[in-house]
Amino acid sequence: MVRPVAALLLFPALALLAQSQASPPPPTPATPATPAAPGFVGSNACRTCHADVWQNFYKNPHSKSLASGKEPPERTGCESCHGPGQGHIEARGGKATIPRAFSVMTPKQAMQACLTCHENNFDKANIQRSEHTQNDVPCTSCHSIHHPASTKTLLAKKESELCYGCHAGIRAQFEMPSRHRVNEGFMQCSDCHNPHGSFAATWGMGQRSHMVEQALDNETPCLKCHVDKRGPFVYEHPSVRVEGCQMCHNPHGSTNAKLLTRPVVFTLCLECHNAGGSGTRNLGVDLQTSQHNLLDPRYQKCTTCHVRLHGSNADQYFLR
Repeated sequence: MVRPVAALLLFPALALLAQSQASPPPPTPATPATPAAPGFVGSNACRTCHADVWQNFYKNPHSKSLASGKEPPERTGCESCHGPGQGHIEARGGKATIPRAFSVMTPKQAMQACLTCHENNFDKANIQRSEHTQNDVPCTSCHSIHHPASTKTLLAKKESELCYGCHAGIRAQFEMPSRHRVNEGFMQCSDCHNPHGSFAATWGMGQRSHMVEQALDNETPCLKCHVDKRGPFVYEHPSVRVEGCQMCHNPHGSTNAKLLTRPVVFTLCLECHNAGGSGTRNLGVDLQTSQHNLLDPRYQKCTTCHVRLHGSNADQYFLR
């Protein structure tokens, strides 16, 4: 027999349990479907008319956006560069219906379109202030996205021929007897230059030419290959450390041995060591002593004795 007090507590609990089983749970609010991107139709729609581009597109680095399947429509395939293609298809073609038709865009517009994806690349950090950008040279003047000569960098031509198209005077320098072997394919212009712009010159850069790429973060690119000239040295040659390699060498080519700016060694040295001051030093530059009779052929080739001209750890006069 149930006691009256226990019955009073049990009946309300049973009533609440029955009510919860009889009434259905409250409906969960539906998650709204992600709206389709307006105007984007996918790259497969482009292949019908642009089969010549599509058949080789799998070799293009930009095809990674298609292969991954993870990119949003505005960063996938053809429409990542040219914009949504629905209007172009409905109009049955025409450049005017392409949101971004690079052949009719200004250099600045073309660059901004490329930087949509490439703005985070470190080698393009200075493109806004590079000489190419300041002279209205667009990305498409060097790069061909659809029909490149090289699928790695998407250049329109062989790199050296591409640079010679504007820098014709440099082509002549690479034909000189003493030269860097660019025409032979041993090295490329981009080994020393960054066509997208470079950082400001630092102490180790010396007199820097246009868009020269830094080596080892803050030094001249010559040291990428000529590592024995790097130092640091106990006794540094100021012309090397301050003015840089171009003080004595023509970097592209020269009619003189070792890319020197003058045909005879002592005439090059006399540009600084010319006894223009008094005493044995002139603002830190060693002057010639009376024992150096430059009319004597023995003293006309300075490097016979001063063999460590780029710097020495043993002798302040670079004798060893």
